[in-house]
Parts: sequence; C-alpha cells; structure tokens
Amino acid sequence: MASFEPTEWEHWQTFIEVAQITFIGYFVALTLVYLLLNILSYVFIQRYMRDYDNSLLPESYGPLLPPVSVLVPAYNEEANIVASVKSILQLEYARYEVIVINDGSKDGTLAQLQQAFDLKLHPEAYRQQLPTQAVKGVYRAEEYPQLRVIDKANGGKADALNAGINAARYPLFCAVDADSILQRDSLQRIARPFIDQTETVAVGGSIRVANGSTIRHGLLTKVGLPRSLLANFQVIEYLRAFLFGRMGWSPLNGMLIISGAFGLFRKSAVHEVGGYQPATIGEDMELVVRLHRHYSASKTPYHIAFIPDPVCWTEAPEDLGTLRNQRIRWQRGLLESLSKNRNLAFSKNSRVVGWLAYPFMLIFEGVGPLLEVLAYVLSAYFYVVDAVSVEFTIAFVAAAFGFGVLMSLFSLILEELTFRTYTSKRALLKLIFVAILENFGYRQLNSWWRVRGLWQWARGRKHNWGTMKRVGSINSNK
Repeated sequence: MASFEPTEWEHWQTFIEVAQITFIGYFVALTLVYLLLNILSYVFIQRYMRDYDNSLLPESYGPLLPPVSVLVPAYNEEANIVASVKSILQLEYARYEVIVINDGSKDGTLAQLQQAFDLKLHPEAYRQQLPTQAVKGVYRAEEYPQLRVIDKANGGKADALNAGINAARYPLFCAVDADSILQRDSLQRIARPFIDQTETVAVGGSIRVANGSTIRHGLLTKVGLPRSLLANFQVIEYLRAFLFGRMGWSPLNGMLIISGAFGLFRKSAVHEVGGYQPATIGEDMELVVRLHRHYSASKTPYHIAFIPDPVCWTEAPEDLGTLRNQRIRWQRGLLESLSKNRNLAFSKNSRVVGWLAYPFMLIFEGVGPLLEVLAYVLSAYFYVVDAVSVEFTIAFVAAAFGFGVLMSLFSLILEELTFRTYTSKRALLKLIFVAILENFGYRQLNSWWRVRGLWQWARGRKHNWGTMKRVGSINSNK
C-alpha cells in the first residue's frame, strides 16, 4: 500500500469511503429505477395486448386511419435503399405516399433508385415552409405513383427530413431510416393512437435488429439471430431499450425519445415548433423533447406515446468502428437535446416529463456513464493497492455486474412472455448466454464510448451525419 502521513491517510480514507458509498449507491439506485420501469412496462404491455385484439385490426381501424407521408432520408445508402423502399411500398395501409430524400449522397444511392424504379425527373411545385439546403430535382415513377424522390444538396439528416416535410401532402408523417424494413402492418399499428387520443402529436414503435433474418423482395420472411457476436449484443440492447425503457415512460407521458428509425408525427405540431433542428446531431430526440417543452409551456393538452407491436427491423453495425461512432453520436445527441431544452426540467406544467423523466435522463443516461467508468477504474485501483475490504469489492461487483445481468435477463423474459419474436429453444439459449456475456466487457466499452461522446459535447465539437459501414443485411432478394 502507498505510504501516507497520518493526516493524508485520514483524507484518503474519507475519499475512499465516500467513493464506495457513491459507486454502490449509484448502481443500486439505477437497478431500482430500471426494475420499477420493468414492472410498469410488463403491466402496461399486458393491458395493451388485452385492449387491442390484433386479429381485428384491419376491419376496426383500416377505414379510420388518416393518410400518412413516409419520409426516408438517405445519405450514402446504396447497399440498402432499394430493399427499404420496396418494403415501404408493400405496406398494408389505405392511403400513403413515400418520399425518399437523397441528401447529397456521394455513392450510388440515387442511381440505384433510378434503376430500380425507373425514375424520371418531374416538374413539381415545392413549398419551402421549413428552410433547407437547395433541392436539385424531384423524381417520380410511373409504376409507383405514390413514390417521389427528392434530390438535394447535403445538409444533414435533420435538413433532409425538413425537405421531406415540405413536400409531404398528408397530415401525418412517418420518419423511417433508409437501412430499415417495416413489417407490413407496422404503419396501421403505429397510427392507432392518433385515433384513440386526438391529443396525440407523436408515436414511436419498436426497433429490432434485422441482421441474421431472412429478407425477400423487401419483406422480412423469417426472424433469425445474427452470426456476429457484436450484433447479438445489440439484439439484447434493443429489447431492453424499447420493451421496458420506453414502454415504462409512455403511459406517464414521460417518453423523451422516439427513434429516428421509426416514428409517426403530426405535421402541424412539428411545423409549430419549427421542424427538425439541423444544428443538432440527435435531431430525433431533440424534436421530441422540444415538443414536450412547447406543449408544457403553452399548457396545451398533448400526448407522446410508444406502442410495442409496430416493428421496424434495422441493420445493426457489425464492426467496432461503426458501432463506436454510432454510440458516441447518440450520447452527444442526448446531451444536446437535454441542454437545448433545459427549461423543461422542473418547469411548472411539465409534470412527469419535467420532474422525473428529464432528471432521470440527465443523471443516469447523460452523466451516468462517466460515473460508471470512474467506478470501474477507481474500484480496481483501490483493490490493487489494498485500500478497500474484500466485502466492498464483492458488494461492488454484485451491484455493478449483477445489475446488468438482471436487467438483460428481465428484458428477455418480458419479450418471451409477450411477443415471442425468437421462438426456437436454440435462439433463446443463445440470447440468454449473450444477455449475461454482454455485461462483462461490452457494457463497459459502451460506457467508455459514451464518456467520449460526453467529452465531445462538452468541447462543442462540430457534428455531421457520420459514416456508417453497411453490410447489406436487409438487401436480399432471393
């Protein structure tokens, strides 16, 4: 053990004791909060499944569903764009249009679309209600009259979505990532809250990992698990984030995130708050937080919901470099969204979202990764220099690693009890193994990436779309 003077030793011991209490207290608090969200999610999902008889969905809702504009922003998406658009064109929905926004791609994204759908340049009036980069042209296809492709100068994802909103003809718009596949009934399901609650302004659906599944002609025909261990880790992450993370907050009107890969919005509400903000890297979350802030401040009744059964299948990164960049970008986006809308916190009329959801996101998701990394590093150091007892080390390991295993397994159980997406025993055994394994190395690596995202946000580093390495998981036409 290091040598200290008596006074220095007392200070050192005090620091160690405070650190011990802080680290263990943090992980225990995190476990309790997530456990409560798990319980709420299970109760609400059971109620949701009971209230909505899925077999009656087309007859009971079909004629009532409002028309929707599906927006697909695309930047360098030649590997997946055609399969994604084909998937959307086969949706079971009475009236909708598809608008692909090519945001100055440097690859063959536009050429792939032109070849697959025989696109022709079409003169069309374009109203620029939301400011965007210049639109170069609008393309249409004779065989697919509901499809339009906007070719524009690069301005980022938010700018591309704003261009799509300008061109949208219908009162609701659905934002879908270009590397994603929608189930045929997903649009029907995600539109239901707009009928059930007229105050609804936005709805999010579930995102699942498509890697390893069978895609034919733009449709997912068989659910499978990825071969890549890295992608399997993300299967568990997505189950955890959507099935209990967002489902737990939704009935309380406290959900702060709708994934940019799949969300349905009331166009007039988004216009009212100024559209997507190009100056942010997390444009999807920032818009949702701004909607909360706007409607809370104006005392206007509103509802932002998550429902679990509309599913969007997306390609997950299978290399560490792409995944690292994605997680750093997500963390920066989260912190930007919270900081730009900090007036939401503890505001008079914000209720659950301002008094519970916002502080939770800031403490556990925003700053939490820094505390986690410090906990791992300092606790290991304390153990090496023999500054802590064996009892503390055991307690810390149980709190830090036991929490993760518990939450991952609980999410998997919740999935099995409700939707049973992965039905084979082999797949379930593999997911149980992955749910345990991800907590020993992968979760810590994610925390480190998120700390890097926090640091980049604090430095005010310039943002961009970023480069995503695609493996073409959804582009199979066999």
